[in-house]
Amino acid sequence: MATPVLTRQTSPAAPAGGPRPARRRGLTVTPRAFYWMVVPAVALFALLHTVPVLIGVFYSFTDYAGFGSWDFVGLGNFIALLQDDRVLKAYGFTFGFAIVATVLTNLISLAIAVGLNAKIALQSTFRGIFFIPYVLAILVVGYVFQYFFANSLPVIASGIPVLRDNILTNPDWAWLAIVVLAVWQSCAFAIVLYLAGLQTIPAELYEASALDGARPWRQFRSITFPMISAFFTINMVLSLKGFLQTFDHVVALTNGGPGTSTESITLLIFRGGFQGGEFAYQSANAVIFVIVIMLVSFLQFRVLQRKEADF
Repeated sequence: MATPVLTRQTSPAAPAGGPRPARRRGLTVTPRAFYWMVVPAVALFALLHTVPVLIGVFYSFTDYAGFGSWDFVGLGNFIALLQDDRVLKAYGFTFGFAIVATVLTNLISLAIAVGLNAKIALQSTFRGIFFIPYVLAILVVGYVFQYFFANSLPVIASGIPVLRDNILTNPDWAWLAIVVLAVWQSCAFAIVLYLAGLQTIPAELYEASALDGARPWRQFRSITFPMISAFFTINMVLSLKGFLQTFDHVVALTNGGPGTSTESITLLIFRGGFQGGEFAYQSANAVIFVIVIMLVSFLQFRVLQRKEADF
């Protein structure tokens, strides 16, 4: 009867030119370099983001004015916010502005991207040109637009009653100037995203549809838009979220005026929290605003992704 030979199992050899991966009980041990890179980043993020957020949530349940002593008031700040006409007006302006700007940004950006995609030779050049507004400091650009709306436009469009005077001083139409600035600046990023999506569509689909007699509009409706619906979802969510948090555009053009007709939620939180002695009150406003943005973004994703499935 042959005697069995016992062999010792060894770990697989390390690849040539690289260190042998450390193993413990069959599991790969994470290199120490990973922790040296990740732990400082997580700690810095927690220090500069998470901790201030938790402090703000804590103060939202107090009557802290930003200085001096404070006492707990429970849900008093949140109840008062629901009865504050200025807060409700700011929410109304912010959502109205955000919806209009989001729709215009995506319509204009998609139209430009589709037209630019047909000009293959000029894509790289125009992509760089259209992206310039996104990298410019919005406050600087905003003050340029302010001069244009206040001084140049009344002369250029003197025959139009609404534009004959400085539109920024008109409480009924000042919001339109903010929309123009916001859309002009935001289209840059949206165009680049749509161009990236358009380049993923195989050219054979358009060639086959053209042979079947499909016109450009039918190609867009049946091929282009369904194929870039995921990019449309991302652009819509990012646009609406960004416009709901608008601050620089308002400060540069109207600073919330005339009166409070163009006062956004973020501007109201800044003014009341840091200049008006309402630190705790506006902290509660900020908590509500964060929850609102999260809910709106979640609903957008659910609705738009369901549309993607229908395509």
